[in-house]
Amino acid sequence: MTTTTNEGANAPETPMTTTDAPVEYSAGVVRLGSIVPVAAEPEATPDIVDTGDEDLEHKTFADFGVTDPIVDALADKGITHPFPIQALTLPPALDRHDIIGQAKTGTGKTLGFGIPVLEDVIAPDEEGYDELLNPNRPQALIVLPTRELCKQVAQDLREAAKYLSTRIVEIYGGVAFEPQIEALEKGADIVVGTPGRLIDLLRKSVLHLNGVETVVLDEADEMLDLGFLPDVETLLSRVPANRHTMLFSATMPGPVVALARRFMEHPTHIRAQDPEDQNQTVNTVKQVIYRVHAMNKVEVVARILQSEGRGRSIIFCRTKRTAARLGEDLTDRGFAVGSLHGDLGQGAREQALRAFRKGKVDVLVATDVAARGIDVDEVTHVINYQCPEDEKIYIHRIGRTGRAGNSGTAVTFVDWDDTPRWSLISKALGLGVPEPLETYHTSPHLYTDLDIPAGTTGRLPRAKRTLAGLDAEVLEDLGGPRPRSEGRGRGRGLDRGGRGRAHSGERNRRSKDGDREPRAGQQGRSDRGTRGRGRGNHTQPAEGAPKAAKAPRQRVRRRKGGDKSAE
Repeated sequence: MTTTTNEGANAPETPMTTTDAPVEYSAGVVRLGSIVPVAAEPEATPDIVDTGDEDLEHKTFADFGVTDPIVDALADKGITHPFPIQALTLPPALDRHDIIGQAKTGTGKTLGFGIPVLEDVIAPDEEGYDELLNPNRPQALIVLPTRELCKQVAQDLREAAKYLSTRIVEIYGGVAFEPQIEALEKGADIVVGTPGRLIDLLRKSVLHLNGVETVVLDEADEMLDLGFLPDVETLLSRVPANRHTMLFSATMPGPVVALARRFMEHPTHIRAQDPEDQNQTVNTVKQVIYRVHAMNKVEVVARILQSEGRGRSIIFCRTKRTAARLGEDLTDRGFAVGSLHGDLGQGAREQALRAFRKGKVDVLVATDVAARGIDVDEVTHVINYQCPEDEKIYIHRIGRTGRAGNSGTAVTFVDWDDTPRWSLISKALGLGVPEPLETYHTSPHLYTDLDIPAGTTGRLPRAKRTLAGLDAEVLEDLGGPRPRSEGRGRGRGLDRGGRGRAHSGERNRRSKDGDREPRAGQQGRSDRGTRGRGRGNHTQPAEGAPKAAKAPRQRVRRRKGGDKSAE
């Protein structure tokens, strides 16, 4: 076995042959002991933190006031014990207090807001539905930055609502309007969507938000960024002012928290983090940083993809062109690859994700559209083919692996020109690797750091090409605008002559939406009136509790077997 010892990033390589000595990693591997936790900004100090005192392995969702149908649906998925972020957010969220929830990626934030939303929404077959001022119209709105995350969150909610009649509709761009309009006209209780298409349907008078009582902004740091902020303000201006608002994200900078408070009423900032793991990155993820020449990156990637024990892998690129080219190169080398970037139509994007989840391909080459919230099981490796823009993007990218307590490996390539940027990322996260280790596909430490078998070449052996591939997954025609990547050639993929530029509705909303300023006075009426009332008593079902002026809307639910007794 060959190992490499390095005292610094630029130290010469000194191969050393050993037989029984443990593997000695190179300077490109981040040592957990060298990570220095960076203190949060003063204004981002949370109100509630995870102290680690509560033994969640012996508690169920029912212990936190979650009703039987949701508990049973989660149990069917093998989810019986809450994660810390869920245990911390459920009590105040079920009492309809505004929440700013912060936890590392892959630690269960979706159910942290999804369960309170499902508990609060009154389904058509439940007592109190006829008393709503706006029946058949949305009672909850969940806003997310990407289409893929929208579909995933909607699916997670449907699984948790398996034994409820709650109607969940997903609204996102890149597909035809008609199915979404039809779904809204049939009736929707929860709408999960991206800002662009939501505003499009709002201005078409198809989507009505005056009955919304609960609003969730997932990936809130991005939703409140300057790019999305006008759209968020437009949507919130159409929602009743006394709404219940929840914001969730892995990263929550102080300025974003300060901005978020504009849209909330006395919010509680909750951060769920292991007291023994105060780093911003997950300790179960092995982080490796290399300086790699652009001409040698494909060769290095091809060898990493043949490391021992590699499962599903995601490769992040900064540009759509790089993602498309890398996907083609890896496919030519024998790997089963799917691509996910903005130049693909929605049908092709969903085809790639389905094939990746089903195991027909085990490599996904993506831009940052997949960096936030996409949850795929058994992702063992994440490769940053190009250096992330900042530490927040880095955290979200490597958070695709090491999820739900599993281990993973994150490899980051840094070009010579990107070294200053990486130095800032390393400093912000306290990684202690400001100067990446120069690495080529022939470097001995590459093989020892990442457990790559000796003699591995840049092509996958034919005997190992066993996956069905992307073409084995059906490509659906979902309508929507024609992607620019179709019919690629010298005309840049445009329909005729290459003139002009084709934009989707979400990318060119300014001309379509007109005035994007929030409109005062259009906040609609509240379906339930007072804040903090919720529906029934979630935590202590004591008899004789004081009720509001209107008749109580206690949810009537039964267990699957018709018996409401404890299991």
